[in-house]
Amino acid sequence: MVAMQPATTLHFATAARVLGREARALGLDVPGFRSPPRLEGADRTLRRRMRGGTVAVRIRGRPWAAVLADMIEGVVVVNGVAGVDADALRGALWEAVGEALASSTVEVPARVA
Repeated sequence: MVAMQPATTLHFATAARVLGREARALGLDVPGFRSPPRLEGADRTLRRRMRGGTVAVRIRGRPWAAVLADMIEGVVVVNGVAGVDADALRGALWEAVGEALASSTVEVPARVA
């Protein structure tokens, strides 16, 4: 299961594409995604612009589920969605990424001890 494994840049790139496609389909602004954040020690930072923004997420040493949650929350915050609408958006984004990763051929290499 991908969600329980450490985050990889390949998963990050795949999720960024899927989240962008889903946000666009919903008529929302698509943030840019980058890693790592410029602010030392931060897991996630956000830079807002007039339309959209940039979500920077630390990948190294974090579980994939935490990285993905930060990316999804970044889309919600950049678009200023709140309350029940934010919950619905989070659900739609989680579903889109889950389906894409479940059907992709992205493999996480086994750790060699």
